[in-house]
Amino acid sequence: MTFPSRFRDGLTRRRFVTGIGAGGLLAALPRTSQALSSTAAPSGGSPLRASSGIIPPHPSERWDLKVGHTRISFDGKTMHAPTVGGTVPGPILRFKQGDTVSINVTNTLDEPTSIHWHGIRTPANMDGVPGLSFGGIAPGETFTYRFKLHQSGTYWYHSHSGMQEAMGLYGAMVIDPRRPDPNACDRDYVIFLGEWTDVMPHDIVSNLKMQDDYYVFRQRTAASFPKEAREAGSAGAALADRLAWSKMRMAATDIADVSGAIYTYTLNGHAPDMNWSGLFKPGEKVRLRFINGSTMTFFDIRIPGLEMLVVQADGNDIEPVPVDEFRIGVAETYDVIVQPRNERAYAIFAQSEDRTGYARGTLAPREDMIAPLPPMDPRPVRTMVDMGMGNMKPGESMKDMDMSGDMSGMKMDGDMAGMDMKGMDMSHMAMPKMEVDDPGPPPINVENQMRAMMPIDRTGSPGDGLENNGRRVLNYKQLRATRPGADLRPPTREIILHLTGNMDRYIWGFNGRKFSESGPIRLKLGERVRFTLINDTMMEHPIHLHGLWSELENGQGDYRPYKHTIISQPGSKLSYLVTADTPGMWAYHCHLMYHMDLGMFRTVIVA
Repeated sequence: MTFPSRFRDGLTRRRFVTGIGAGGLLAALPRTSQALSSTAAPSGGSPLRASSGIIPPHPSERWDLKVGHTRISFDGKTMHAPTVGGTVPGPILRFKQGDTVSINVTNTLDEPTSIHWHGIRTPANMDGVPGLSFGGIAPGETFTYRFKLHQSGTYWYHSHSGMQEAMGLYGAMVIDPRRPDPNACDRDYVIFLGEWTDVMPHDIVSNLKMQDDYYVFRQRTAASFPKEAREAGSAGAALADRLAWSKMRMAATDIADVSGAIYTYTLNGHAPDMNWSGLFKPGEKVRLRFINGSTMTFFDIRIPGLEMLVVQADGNDIEPVPVDEFRIGVAETYDVIVQPRNERAYAIFAQSEDRTGYARGTLAPREDMIAPLPPMDPRPVRTMVDMGMGNMKPGESMKDMDMSGDMSGMKMDGDMAGMDMKGMDMSHMAMPKMEVDDPGPPPINVENQMRAMMPIDRTGSPGDGLENNGRRVLNYKQLRATRPGADLRPPTREIILHLTGNMDRYIWGFNGRKFSESGPIRLKLGERVRFTLINDTMMEHPIHLHGLWSELENGQGDYRPYKHTIISQPGSKLSYLVTADTPGMWAYHCHLMYHMDLGMFRTVIVA
């Protein structure tokens, strides 16, 4: 993959070091934020203001978008970026459920582009992935996306061409429900989280291929060993844990492949020192539509002093869940409602999972108010669970684990948990035999570094670094749809996919094979299928299936939450159901862009 020469801007050691120092200083000095003007607008309308988080006052069936190069600068990092309407992120698009929309996208770049409508159910030729059912938008051309909106909620759009998404070509979408919104609020803001760097994506990939922990500057040291020994129970156990990681040539602190060493984390296109602000009047209900449009970063969100009521996940209403904090994976969306009652400022604090930086904003009664920020939490450290060794303790081996005896403590999904099944007549519950596509454990080879020997269900875990932190943190088991699913048939086929990778060579794939070595996954039109993911890596993977809904099996029975992006935690096993109700060729991939670009991609053909 090549880029025009004007984009090339390498990262020198001097810029790396000074960037860390300057970024830390600037983050401590908030300055007034200013919304940037955009040329994108509903057809026949006036230009909108982007980066404000304010949703357009009315939905529109027609939009005109222009993709072009714009000189963008955040935190002293400047790039001639591909943008929609000249801003990062692009304009917020508002639609109405049930409408047939037309979106004219004009490409003024000197390279092809595309727009993918993330999570929107469209015909295959409107999904926006070049090379599948769509040829892309050539320089100088205009392509009209036209499709009917069968859904409502919070979604986003982004390029699916040449890593343009990593350089800022993305924006938010809000679709009003056809019926009155059960979660109507006094104010409504989009909170779009992202990253910004002046290092080109191909340079980042090159550095990761050369050294997988190139951007990981927080390694375990001798100074951290006493604390590890206390947590492990002995110095010997802590040493054995370190040796196990060393043997695998991996770092327990390698949480994110790309870190705050080069990223400035942004909220609605504002660096931390710009302090985006959203206004409220005490007592008002405020809806915050969180979108993680980043390339590689998971964020942990909290608003100190305010309870958040999570009411929507990936555009679909759920039974409200009160929380103090939640983790949002790359490409996920969560809607929360807050109700500030005091005339004071509140910080919207989004720290990166690896704790190398944060995005921030403020909710306040007046624009000139600034909320104090909480300290960042301690960095997470990967454990035996992340290595796929179940609940094994540091220094323990499989021969030390007692696998015999009472299995009554074993977890079962859904309503079967805790039931005594002895003597029960199960004949009336006979199920059709399920076909299983299982390639078995992938071999350890140049494309696969390890296997999860004992993967476990982690849907009840909020994620590494969030366990037992004294706050109420959202987890997948708490997501319950407000109505039963549209297809209650049991699956007739199970497709088992291992998520695999080799960090040393920075290769990613499914079942030990990268995209170039894998054929398509074929589904019959109308078929009901279970996808089972076994994460053999020690990283979270946001898995996105285009064109079809994924119904997460999280113990909620027929009220499974519908999601477009599912986070697979390291060392875990989870399943979701898919109804192959839309024909076409669809993309299926990890939404960490550099994982997708380096092999973790498949095609799904529904016919």
